[in-house]
Formats: sequence, structure tokens, C-alpha cells
Amino acid sequence: MQKKLFLLSSLLLFSFFSAFAFDSPKHEVRAVWLTTLSRLDWPTTVIRGRHDVERQKEELIKILDQYQKANINTVFFQTRVRATTVFPSDAMTGNEPWDRAFTDVEGKAPGYDPLAFAIEECHRRGMELHAWIVTIPVGKWNANGCRTLRKRFPKMVMKIGDEGYMNPADPQTSKYLASYCSGIARRYDIDGIHLDYIRYPETTKRLPEANSGREKISAIVKAIHDAVRREKGWVRISCSPIGKHDDTKRFSSRGWNARSRVLQDAKAWLERGWMDALFPMMYFKGDHFYPFLVDWSEGRFGTCVTPGLGIYFLHPRQKNWELEDITRQMYVSRSFGMGFCFFRSKFFTENTKGLYDFVSNLFCTSPALLPPMNNRTNAIPPNQPSVLNIYSYDGRTYLAWSGAADNSNGDYLMYNVYSSDRFPVDTANPRNLLVAHLHATTFSFEGNTSSYFAVTAVDRYGEESTPCQLSQDGSLPYYIIRNGVAKDFMEQLKKKQ
Repeated sequence: MQKKLFLLSSLLLFSFFSAFAFDSPKHEVRAVWLTTLSRLDWPTTVIRGRHDVERQKEELIKILDQYQKANINTVFFQTRVRATTVFPSDAMTGNEPWDRAFTDVEGKAPGYDPLAFAIEECHRRGMELHAWIVTIPVGKWNANGCRTLRKRFPKMVMKIGDEGYMNPADPQTSKYLASYCSGIARRYDIDGIHLDYIRYPETTKRLPEANSGREKISAIVKAIHDAVRREKGWVRISCSPIGKHDDTKRFSSRGWNARSRVLQDAKAWLERGWMDALFPMMYFKGDHFYPFLVDWSEGRFGTCVTPGLGIYFLHPRQKNWELEDITRQMYVSRSFGMGFCFFRSKFFTENTKGLYDFVSNLFCTSPALLPPMNNRTNAIPPNQPSVLNIYSYDGRTYLAWSGAADNSNGDYLMYNVYSSDRFPVDTANPRNLLVAHLHATTFSFEGNTSSYFAVTAVDRYGEESTPCQLSQDGSLPYYIIRNGVAKDFMEQLKKKQ
């Protein structure tokens, strides 16, 4: 009991001082789950007329703008809902019907591709989009998604109560989900595949023998990993396991954990390289959170494990947590280098208990890069950009550079921009990171500047080049074009923004 109290008091004391001791790190996962199920987060507009498509798009743009201002870098976009989709499904992805979130009609297309639109808008803001795939649950037994799936694969879908689930023991399940995930990776420029509910249903009356059951779930994970890797090696594969991996030596999970209760051997998936990251659903506090955060941290195997935080509990209609309950968890998680992931978007963007203000004004005052993937040996950083120029025109400052020659298997590059009043710009200092993951070779902002700048290239695996600096001695071009000079050039440059 004394050890337990000492651990918790130490963590709480450390979290208090960390509020003053730790700046935003350069590499940190800052993620949000964006739900499309039942229009919980997005969209709120239903398409009934020709203008409603644009209204839905405007809603998403507003949400993503808020993420960008708060320096969020990862969006888990719910893509497979309950054997229903938010994109036009094809043979590779099971020909599953459209989810009703967009039109309020099962199976009806919204007239645009929400997944493609979301990817484009996330990339425009330097954020990664990971396709969030709900795997085993397929909805109410007679709902459109479940009904369609079991007509095609009657042995693959099992009934528990009035719900349908893909049967982990059926070999067809791993084949189906592997094809589904690799099909999305092939068709779309996603940054990750995020698996939800990749486990046995806790409502089943008879779980298989533990080792056998874990092997069946693990076989599905491996099949998805192998299929996606064959398509694109840089697509990050992650999942959201139950928030407590298992009982620890000193703390009981009280019957609710990933490995023993629902046969979800998530740490082993990290160790075997089948997962690039885990986002355990740690929707707890106190003794139910901190000891298990330590346990996850100790079982990372050099990869990313980021706690999913139950920010919905801040709402008065939920558990009415205090803001400090979440912010303390964020500081402790940062002290372990683990970042954060919010469930779910609406409670963040609506600034529940002041959470959005805290993140954007205090906790994440600078952008952050995602940690590089560790699924490659002998990873080679990309070449640096060249010929960095700065222009001032019409009240704005423009940066332009020549793209780096890609030496990472043909995967396209992005760019990070750094700024400082000192030369050379220290690109290791997170405070100097101005903008991350630009999918362009230009950047502009309001006002002229006397700052120095540096640009690095970053590949899809998160490997960053050495910086191209604006040189004091003029060895690299540094041009200031005044108002009215080279107008045609500047107009062309602005069109690229």
C-alpha cells in the first residue's frame, strides 16, 4: 500500500512541476479520434439538397482548422463504421454499403468522396490522416452493413444478442480485413491504418482457450500488416487496445484488460513488428490510469505507445471530470515521451472545460513532428532542399526552395520550415519549428521579417534531412523583392499556396 501511494504521489508531484519544466517537444504524437458513427463528431448536416455537400465540407474544414491552430498532427478518421463506409467501396474493400451518416439513408452515396476530401484537407494543413477501421463489430444483425456482409459470407459473421460480429476463428475474417485495409492503402494517400475493436467481443458467452484465442486475433493483425506493407511501406499500422494491457505486479485491472479479458495481445504485436504504434483507450483516472500508463511505457519496444484520453468525461452529462484530471495525464504522458490522443473530437473543438484553450495556448504552443517509424533498418534520411529564397511582397513574406532529390524508394517528400533570430537556425529546437509537413515547396505568412530561416525535407517514414539554411555570407541566394517588383512571379507563387 505504501509503494502504491508513493508511486502515485510521485507521479502527481512530477506532473505539477512538468507544467513549468517541459516545453513542447519536437517529436510528439498529438492525435484526435474524429467519429462519423451516428454523426457524433462530423457531419452534422444531412445531404438533402445540392448545397448540403458544401455545408458538410465546410464543417470538416472548420474542425481541421481548429486542429491546426492547436498543433494537432494526427487525425483518426472513422472510415469503416459498422460494415459500412465513408468512401465508395469496391471489390477489394468488400463492396460494403455507404454509411447513413451523410444522407441519413442506408447505402445512399453522398455525391462526393468524404475520405478523399478529408485526406486532401489534412495534408493541406500538415496533418496525417489515418483511416480508422472498426474491424470485428458489424452492427445490428438486420442493419444494412451486417445484412449485406452475412449474405456474402454467412459463416464469417456470428450473432451475439442482436449484434453481428466477424468471427475471429474463421480464416475468411483475416483474408477479408487484410484485403479491405490494403485496398484502402492502394487507392488513397493515407498515412496510416488504425484498427479499432481488433479483439474478441466481451459480450460473447464462450471465449476460446486464451492462447488459442490470442493466436487467432494475432493472425488477423499479421495478415493486415503484411497486406498493407506490400502496398506501401510507410503506412503506419496502429490499433486502440483496451486501456489496461493486463494485471501488473502491484495493480489489478479488476477484470477488464486487453490480453486476458478479450485476448488482445497488443504488446506482442509491437514486439513482432506487426504494429507501428498503439493507442490504448485509457479512459480512467487515478489508480486506474497512472500505474497502467507506466506499464504501457515499459512495453514499447522502441515504438510509439500513446494514451487515448477520455476527454468526453469532462462533460457534465458524462462524469463531469475537472480539467486538471486530463491536463495532469497529459503532462505525465509527455514526461514519458508518449504524447496524447483525444476521444473524441467534439469535446475538444467545443472547448469542454477549457481543454481547447489549454492545448492551443499552453500545452502545444509549437508544431510537433511525429516520431520516425522504426520498421526499417538502415533508414536513410532524404537529401536536403536547396536554393532557399525569401521574398517580401504586398505585406506578406514568401519562402521558396528547390525540392530535395528523393532517395527513399520514390516516396514523395514533405518539408518543415524553421525560423529563428539566430544564425544558423537550430532545427533541433522545437520552438523554431514554424510549420511541419508541407506538401509544397513554398510557404507564406503575413508581414515582413528579419528572421533567419531553414527548411528540411521529411519522407513518409518521418526521416528528416539536414537543413538548408539562409546563409549570412550570401553563399545561398537571399533575395528581398519589394512591393511592385517581380509582380508576375509573386502572383504565380501565391497561386501555389
